[in-house]
Amino acid sequence: MPELPEVETVRRGLAPAMVGARFSRVTLRRPNLRFPFPERFAARLEGRTVTGLARRAKYLTATLDSGETLIMHLGMSGRFDVALPDGSNLSPGDFYLEGAQGTPKHDHVVMAMSTGATVTYNDARRFGFMDLVPSRDLEACRHFARMGVEPLDGLTGAVIAGLFRHKITPLKAALLDQRLIAGLGNIYVCEALHRARLHPETPAGSLARPDGRPTPKANALAKAIVQVLEAAVKAGGSTLRDYAHTDGSAGAFQHAFRVYDRVGLACSRPGCGGAISRIVQANRSTFLCATCQPAG
Repeated sequence: MPELPEVETVRRGLAPAMVGARFSRVTLRRPNLRFPFPERFAARLEGRTVTGLARRAKYLTATLDSGETLIMHLGMSGRFDVALPDGSNLSPGDFYLEGAQGTPKHDHVVMAMSTGATVTYNDARRFGFMDLVPSRDLEACRHFARMGVEPLDGLTGAVIAGLFRHKITPLKAALLDQRLIAGLGNIYVCEALHRARLHPETPAGSLARPDGRPTPKANALAKAIVQVLEAAVKAGGSTLRDYAHTDGSAGAFQHAFRVYDRVGLACSRPGCGGAISRIVQANRSTFLCATCQPAG
């Protein structure tokens, strides 16, 4: 599933085609994606101007001049393609294992914009969705009401200690809990834990002192999370199977992976001498170097 850096890259690719533009025509080619479209979905978009395009965790939010906000989630294989008036085409994203490009039979939502651009949502697996909610209720809506902090909005060791205090759940599971820190997924959690030299099975609560203050490990983890996300956003995300940028190019961060999908390869940390291994946590692969991320 696209994670925070991939969704942010898509947002940046879509913004020039959507922000300030009006929906001239919206065509739905099926009644639902993961969920049914909201009532009168196309009619509520048509004639409305996009006044802003933002990201919340792994969601895109388009603020409309009607007082509503369009919420878009890419699911596992969702992608946007943009056809420009000059005949050129942009595609925000394509994932690390050389994924299949979107095919027309999976074009489910077609949005013709007042600028002459056409934004098409393509989703082979249909795990993505779109919703409309009153803008004033955005943070309280069902999608965001229980969502955690944004990791690129001032994440610190103290914040992590406060979130994880008294938790016995494994550190990786806590980091993937969207109610605590929003937007992190399997790839960047593995990468951040390696940079912080923390074993993924470490009890999350151990990063807080008895009085709630952060341990040095909490500070190291906060720094690693921010660094890896900022680097991935700068690189345009990781190209893993289905994700694609709006300009049709692949993300480059997969070339900087230190542990993810590198089983058996030497650890890239200078002087480590270890090799990357894989363990399974909650039916998901976790990649680590046991030498520089010792258990206990």
